[in-house]
Amino acid sequence: MRPSHLLIGLFFITKSVLAANAADTVVAFHDNFWSIISPDAEIVELASGFSWSEGPTWDKTKRRLYFSDVPENTAYMWSPGDGVTVFMSPSGLQNNRMTGFREPGSNGLLMTSNGHLLIANHGERAIESLEIESGLRRTIANNFQGRKLNSPNDIALSSTGTIYFTDPPYGLEGINNSPLKEQKHNGVYSVTNAGSVELIDDSLSFPNGVALSPDEQVLYVTVSDPRSAKIYKYVKGKAGFGEKSEFFDAQPYVDRGWPGLPDGMAVSMSGHVFATGPGGVFVLSEEGQALGLLRLEGATANCAFGLDGNTLFITSGNRLLAVKTMALAAGWQND
Repeated sequence: MRPSHLLIGLFFITKSVLAANAADTVVAFHDNFWSIISPDAEIVELASGFSWSEGPTWDKTKRRLYFSDVPENTAYMWSPGDGVTVFMSPSGLQNNRMTGFREPGSNGLLMTSNGHLLIANHGERAIESLEIESGLRRTIANNFQGRKLNSPNDIALSSTGTIYFTDPPYGLEGINNSPLKEQKHNGVYSVTNAGSVELIDDSLSFPNGVALSPDEQVLYVTVSDPRSAKIYKYVKGKAGFGEKSEFFDAQPYVDRGWPGLPDGMAVSMSGHVFATGPGGVFVLSEEGQALGLLRLEGATANCAFGLDGNTLFITSGNRLLAVKTMALAAGWQND
């Protein structure tokens, strides 16, 4: 199915937009939620028709959003003037004749301040860097201790250039039982500027989303396990991120039958965590308290801030959504 394109401006620039889905609502669990999301906020559909939209990231220089359709091995870009167009095809696995992959495309994307796009490439089982202008693509990491990575999923980047990523087996047919799987664990890793891949945690069943706090002293990691749907935080010490504790328990919402699992995240300058999970996008305090929810129809994969730093773009199943917030993306003023 080809995406339906919205070739007009964003919802608060023009009134001629697709109508919001009546099933998408804003729900407050705490009064503090209204200081982040207005009661009048509209969740607007910008495009639809994707198989599984993922990994949004904003390009401040070109003023456009990049995001993945993982099963279709395609990445798209969206801008207020042009709507949605194809950005990369193939986005992940470069040889579609290869077998053994259930999701061969790019997943998480992250735009850097120097014009490079970091790519969590399921099909190539690698973290890559794409130079937007030249199209030059290079591999940053594709193995740990000589064994191929599973299928890198999501990316976070520190101000010093260290890359953090998760490596569940979702890109592989059979997932944990895939004959292509070489790692015994599903890991959380870091990659230094020198290219050294270091393991942070090998104990999580299905690590998925990853994000840094504004001061970069906390690393957040989601677990997309229907039996243990949680978000963990790791506090930075002298030897790196080591002290681990539970940050948010999404299992009660899974048990209610709400669609989706903990997945991607975006963090605001104020330290609030916008975390996709069962039911939509949770807005969490720095202490892990759920302040409210952008309640969405269907499972939701990921989110990222863009435009002027306070619009949250959301990849939700077959849709690309946007909502204006009163939060500002972490690091937005520093780029």
